Amino acid sequence: MASIGDFDPLHANIPATKVEISVSCRNLLDRDTFSKSDPLCVLYLQGVGNKEWREYGRTEAIDNTLNPDFVRKFLLDYFFEERQNLRFDLYDVDSKSSNLSEHDFLGQVFSTLGEIVGSQGSRLEKPLVGIPGKKCGAIILTAEELNNCHEIVMMQFCANKLDKKDFFGKSDPFLVFFRSNEDGTFTICHKTEVVKNTLNPVWQAFTIPVRALCNGDFDRTIKVEVYDWERDGSHDFIGEFTTNYRELSRGQSQFNVYEVLNPKKKAKKKKYINSGTVTLLSFVVETESTFLDYIRGGTQINFTVAIDFTASNGHPAQPTSLHYMNPYQLNTYAMALKAVGEIIQDYDSDKMFPALGFGAKLPPDGRISHEFALNGNPHNPYCQGIEGVMEAYYQSLKSVQLYGPTNFAPVINHVARYAASVKDGSQYFILLIITDGVISDMAQTKESIVNAACLPMSIIIVGVGPAEFNAMEELDGDEIRISSRGRYAERDIVQFVPFRDYVDRTGNHVLSMARLAKDVLAEIPEQFLSYMKARGIKPSPAPPPYTPPGYPLQTQL
Repeated sequence: MASIGDFDPLHANIPATKVEISVSCRNLLDRDTFSKSDPLCVLYLQGVGNKEWREYGRTEAIDNTLNPDFVRKFLLDYFFEERQNLRFDLYDVDSKSSNLSEHDFLGQVFSTLGEIVGSQGSRLEKPLVGIPGKKCGAIILTAEELNNCHEIVMMQFCANKLDKKDFFGKSDPFLVFFRSNEDGTFTICHKTEVVKNTLNPVWQAFTIPVRALCNGDFDRTIKVEVYDWERDGSHDFIGEFTTNYRELSRGQSQFNVYEVLNPKKKAKKKKYINSGTVTLLSFVVETESTFLDYIRGGTQINFTVAIDFTASNGHPAQPTSLHYMNPYQLNTYAMALKAVGEIIQDYDSDKMFPALGFGAKLPPDGRISHEFALNGNPHNPYCQGIEGVMEAYYQSLKSVQLYGPTNFAPVINHVARYAASVKDGSQYFILLIITDGVISDMAQTKESIVNAACLPMSIIIVGVGPAEFNAMEELDGDEIRISSRGRYAERDIVQFVPFRDYVDRTGNHVLSMARLAKDVLAEIPEQFLSYMKARGIKPSPAPPPYTPPGYPLQTQL
């Protein structure tokens, strides 16, 4: 049973958030001679690697209207860390045929799920395009997170008279919880701490999302196994019992005292009764606010990028340089910046991003700077969109001299100053540092990260090039929480990845970038929520649904 010890609750496969997309249109083209169009909307999703569009679903067709509010919704899995490209095509239905080429095209719109979710009130209005010289009207897309199971449950258990498994002492028991799957298999979903040297342990209370425990099905079997911990990982099986969410929700009662049974012992011994009992001491349910609740309530994500301009990158004019400006393809700095930035920009309403550089000599006097504006304007380092950041990066390469050393603390402190001024949950800051190498100011950087951990911010570090990045692993507090001068970071806010781990073997840069973004952004919602929870900040209520003046509220049939 050594695999029990490998369980990592942070990376357990919890079902994704489901988002429902509602579609309305206004002022569609009229393609019918004697009546109005009979519109239908078709949703396409784009594959990551091959970029092919495939049909995902269709709304119903509504007769005789240019302002449809479609009843049939689109249900999508939502991942913050992925760029989920969507295309909505509108058709005027002219016959019963399901073949779209037999119907009149009314226009289309391209979007991402992040763009819809990140819009104010998760409501996005865009003009339809696709018919040259014609105004095709507008589409209104509204995203709503399905409120299936956002509860988290806090439970506490104790046990009595467990079997003694250790020769010289008593057992060191712990519990392992499994939820059952549709196919009869079990998936591990929680493991308690080990209580040493007792047959009557009281475990600490723990919290777990209800969806992780039973995926929203209150009658689904939950299996609990009891083990005696062994240092070498070969934990001894004491016994097991089964229950379900509905039973547990009765709380402390005679129904929630479970006999721990060991099937092998039961088969061997006629007088075998049980291997002890486990009792539920408490059961409390609370509703958990989700990342999307905050985004719908108006929380803005602010994105800052900091780029390493130290000499170890190589001269930008040389093809071997990590900063080489190849006219035909992006260098690794540009790839990392574009991959992460294009996803985060959907959650920032003004699309203005500060872009900084460090480790260069600046014109005109050659002073060394570890916190300079890529656009050359120290009073306003903001660039318009990710394209603006890319442009400023390329311009900087032509004007500054790569130098050194590699200091992170100044750019971390730069973003921390902004984050410290808005701690009310209305804004959250993400700093992307792209670097080629060995950090020079480790002690100062650790101090900066420990200070920043109590602010609404996260730091993503992408290592480019062939260097050893051992020091960076220390900054990423996944294994050991980072500390400075005896103070530990309040929460883990750093995610480090080497870009070389994501390079696609076939040379498909689109795939490399998608993989990189998926990994570095996957922890952000959890880090975001850890800040909000620690500060007791609840999401603001979402603004009421917008109804254009002059349009009735009811759905048109």
